[in-house]
Amino acid sequence: MRFHDPDGNRYGIPTYPLRLAPTGLATRRQLRARGLRPGGQEIAAQLMWRHSRGIAVAYLYRLELALPVRPMTPARWRAHDAMMRARRTCPECRRDVGYVLRTSIGTCEPCDTTTTTSALAAA
Repeated sequence: MRFHDPDGNRYGIPTYPLRLAPTGLATRRQLRARGLRPGGQEIAAQLMWRHSRGIAVAYLYRLELALPVRPMTPARWRAHDAMMRARRTCPECRRDVGYVLRTSIGTCEPCDTTTTTSALAAA
């Protein structure tokens, strides 16, 4: 098996193929699904597998060292709302458009000149 390196000799840390990690280890997503977070612990191991764009890696953390997810306080909710409001505000017309602006365009749809120009060219 190409990605089976439990001693970490080849890749520097213990490495396992996809779906073959030992029990007691979990990815960030798996921790989050259990209501946990890594809590500052070091990466214990990694998963590696072939992906269409090359080799993919997912880091594994020890379940026994994981901490509970911090609850959302009113201050954290306010900070989150402010961050999302900034992502929804068009820099051209300064309106909250109600959706997150696409970074490829950078403005709301009414202010976007590329779609109006391409729509006119297509007509």
